[in-house]
Parts: sequence; C-alpha cells; structure tokens
Amino acid sequence: MSTVNLIESFGEFKDLKNIDRVTMMGILEDVFRGVVKKRFGEEANVDIIINPDKGDLEIWLNRKIVEDGMSEDDNLEIELAEARKIEPDFEVGEEVSQEVKIADFGRRNILSLKQNLQSRILELEKDHLYNKYKERVGEIMTGEVYQVWKRETLILDDEGNELILPKDQQIKSDFFKKGDSVRAVVWKVEMRNNTPVVVLSRTAPEFLAKLFEQEVPEVADGLITIKRIVREPGERAKVAVESYDDRIDPVGACVGMKGSRIHGIVRELRNENIDVINYTGNEQLLIQRALSPAKIGNIKLDAEHKRAEVYMKPDQVALAIGKGGHNIKLASRLTGYEIDVYRETDEVTDDVDLEEFADEIEHWILDELKAIGCDTARSVLDIPVDELVKRTDLEEETINEVVRILKAELEG
Repeated sequence: MSTVNLIESFGEFKDLKNIDRVTMMGILEDVFRGVVKKRFGEEANVDIIINPDKGDLEIWLNRKIVEDGMSEDDNLEIELAEARKIEPDFEVGEEVSQEVKIADFGRRNILSLKQNLQSRILELEKDHLYNKYKERVGEIMTGEVYQVWKRETLILDDEGNELILPKDQQIKSDFFKKGDSVRAVVWKVEMRNNTPVVVLSRTAPEFLAKLFEQEVPEVADGLITIKRIVREPGERAKVAVESYDDRIDPVGACVGMKGSRIHGIVRELRNENIDVINYTGNEQLLIQRALSPAKIGNIKLDAEHKRAEVYMKPDQVALAIGKGGHNIKLASRLTGYEIDVYRETDEVTDDVDLEEFADEIEHWILDELKAIGCDTARSVLDIPVDELVKRTDLEEETINEVVRILKAELEG
C-alpha cells in the first residue's frame, strides 16, 4: 500500500463525513507519528509533512552525526562514514535528514496504520453525530425511512446518519415503508455502548409546537407564544396560546382562514383533533376554555388541592368528557386541576357518596371510579357505560352491575 492510496482513501472519508482539512491533517499526522514511533522508538526525531490538497505525505527521520563506531542508537544517530555516503561534506555534530518510505515499515505496520486511521475516523464521526444532534434536540428534522422493525423504525438523514424512531414515539396510526419521507422532532441523544443514538419522536408536545412554528409565521416570529401543549397522540391535543400584541388574535392566526394553517398540522398528525385556546392566568376561565367545545355553567375551585367541580347542562356532559375521555383528561393536564363534571340539574340531596356503597361494591371498583373523578352515584350515572369502560380498567359486566346498584339506591 502506498502513501498516496492511504490519503486518497482518507479523502473519500472526508467528503462523506464532512471532516474539515485541519482535522484531517491532524488525524493523519497523529496516526502516522504513532506508527513511526513504533518503528523507530519514542525518542526518534521525525518530521511528518502533509499536503491534504495534493494528497502528498513525506516522512523524514532526523539523526545526529557521530564519530565512526560511536553510535549508541541507529534510530537517533548516524556514523560519519554513513552520513558522507549521503553528502560528502557532512561533519560530526550536524544533522542528517532521510526520507522514510511507507514500504520500509513492513506489511504489519502498514495494516496497523490503516486500522488506526479507520478507528480515528469512526470516533470522529461519532463525535460529529453526537454534537450535531445534541444541539438540535427539540428541532424538527426530515428523514427517509430505511428499515422498519417491530419496535422501531430506522431513519436516514441527508448525510446518511442513522436515526431511531421508536414504536412508542410513533402515532398509533403511523404506517411507514422503506423510502417514505418522515418528519419528527429530535427527542434526545444518548450514548449506548460508546455510540451516539439519536432518538426521534412524533408524539412529543415539542413536535406539535415546532409544526406550529413552521405553519404559523406569527409563532415563528415570536408574536404569538405557545404557553402549554398537551396531547393524546393521534386522538386529540389542546394548545394554549397568547399574544402580547392586542392587534393579533392568537387563536385565529393559528387556525388560519377556514382552517388553512391548522389543516396541514392535523394531516401530519394523522387527523389528531387540535383545540387552540386563548391562554389566561385566570384559572377558572382557563378551565372553562380547556373544556371546550362543552359549554360550562358554574365552576367551584379548590386551589389548595387543585380540584375543580364543573357544573353544566346534562347535554354538555358527554362533550366535556369527550370520546374515550380524552377531552376531560387533556383539560386536566392543561390546567393542572383534577376536574369533576356535574349536571346542573343535580340536587345535592338527590345524590349519594360512593363510599356509602362500600358494603355492596368492592373497594377496588370504587377506587377505579374515583380515579376518573366520580365521587358520587350521580357522577357515575352521568357517564355512558361505554365511556366508563374506556376510562377505567373495569369490565362492562362489572360496570352494569355498579349502575344497577346505584340506580336502585337513588330511585328507591
């Protein structure tokens, strides 16, 4: 293997991996110096001259001229008679420089040199990938699907770097095949077995925030601020926005004329329903807006325990809860309050606390119902059976029995 071949092969790596010339020269010099020191010893005086543009590399061994028979180390010193074979005018004490050819190192050292070079380039590429994406965490990137596995999908970026989109970071209705273009947010960069792994996400709130930045110029320019985002990926999302410029309607700007701006985001998120609401520091008003499209009557807040009792007309209860309970769950997460929904027509005297049924209904069942905000018999009966099945871990048969017991008590 010649010197030129080594440098040419490095040049191919440079173009592929975006290694700058200064770094390339440094790596080449370090690798060759290591092989030279191994061949001539640690104390050897060696000059390595590299021209990365032309692909030239020269290695010169410098030795001090000593009297004949006085050389203690032929790698450091050269006897006068030997030196004068190179140049007749040499004298003792002067220095001789001789060019060393790659072939002089031997096959084993040349192989070691190549391996060291590849190893250093690989390490540099790892650093490049880690540093590039560590700075891009939270940003959107577009890549191409290379391979689809059961637990994750392999994505290639425009440099051919491999990125991972785990199954649990994909929207449930996502379906990818090789060659598809995919947009996702850079979720995190972590080291696994000394190798950087870039993990992408399509379910993170940051992904939705960045989509708004791309679709809504006022968000990108900072005229509209996204205060909070909560998502049930692929199902529903709630986005609280505000603007410090009174001339701008933040909700209208995010939605666009006839929904023109938000339609692109909804399509990207596989038809995820997105509710954009005006943010406010007034917690009662924020809860009211968060429960849209349901119309709210009265709200009783317990700020200390972060609980809210929301009263509304019976025909609004299902809207407030939403399909699969998503609306009330997201409203709770957005506001930070545990929200309980009640019908305005309910009379307090015509209701019974669930604890009163502890003799007839097992405690773990009561705990399941309380976990979704149902503390009284009426609050359970207000929710359709199929919704209760979705929102709890209870079987339909169990819920039907609970409903029978509660109705018997209230109607009795």
